[in-house]
Amino acid sequence: MSEIILAIESSCDETACSIIKDGKEICSNVVSSQINVHKKYGGVVPEVASRIHVENISVVIDEALKTAGITMNDVDAIAFTQGPGLIGSLHVGVQAAKTLAWAFNKPLVPLHHIIGHIYANGFVDELVFPLLALVVSGGHTELVYMKDEWSFDILGTTQDDAIGEAYDKVARVLGLPYPGGPAIDKLAKEGKAHYILPTPKTEKELDFSFSGLKSAVLQLIQREEKKGETIVPADLAYCFQETALDTLVNKTEKAVHEFKPKQVVLAGGVAANSRLREKMTETIGAIEGVHLTIPPLWCCTDNAAMMGAAGSVAYRHKLFGALDCSANPCKEIDC
Repeated sequence: MSEIILAIESSCDETACSIIKDGKEICSNVVSSQINVHKKYGGVVPEVASRIHVENISVVIDEALKTAGITMNDVDAIAFTQGPGLIGSLHVGVQAAKTLAWAFNKPLVPLHHIIGHIYANGFVDELVFPLLALVVSGGHTELVYMKDEWSFDILGTTQDDAIGEAYDKVARVLGLPYPGGPAIDKLAKEGKAHYILPTPKTEKELDFSFSGLKSAVLQLIQREEKKGETIVPADLAYCFQETALDTLVNKTEKAVHEFKPKQVVLAGGVAANSRLREKMTETIGAIEGVHLTIPPLWCCTDNAAMMGAAGSVAYRHKLFGALDCSANPCKEIDC
């Protein structure tokens, strides 16, 4: 028998609901983005985000059901993002999921946001294990090894800033709009190898660090200004992006050679970066015996379809939550 999962995602500034059948078929995928609201503040304002989630959540759920042509009686389980994320934003999605579960007597499937990003790749490729995921977003930079389905081993993580956060901070220094990732990616295409920035160093070989790289950008600007030189924004954007992305790709390559996965997947918002996609294809895609999956752009940003894909797997594994579960902004990946 097939199963139908209603999934809710509200970890940051997207209010989303999706109906997923058998973990693969997207019956509906509704996303209400707040990006235009937060742009004027230069980043997501948590209190504003949570208030907008409250306004949107019921509308988004209704639209997802209507688009899928089903009612709550047809739903087998309700999957939702329990964490990590902004506590106020998460709370809205969690309460909505619990209310539906209680009202319609449906099982709850609490999920880790990053697991959703990883399983989103299943919409475009069959996932083969062992698998290595490079997770890159505004809040996460991780190498996750999956020996088999629903087995997660964090090989490396950021010691300070996530890659997306570093992009946003450097973008502000360069006077670029929020979100910084797309702005720097676009500007870097006009730049050339003019400046030199240090390669980030970490104590553990597969960990990441981007705080020092951000500081190095500031110091480079200050040095150039003291010399009376005019900064070329496109060249600096190019240098920052190449340095940051080389770190991601080189560490992924090391992990591939050490752990020998059959498949490597790219996941998270920064997976939409055009230069990262090129570099991963050139380096990881060239490794014999390893299949590289790069998700389409719609899979990269936060959405509920990815939570439905993960929720379907968790449902089969009977990983259910109780009605007294709550939002967990610091939630860790469960094995």
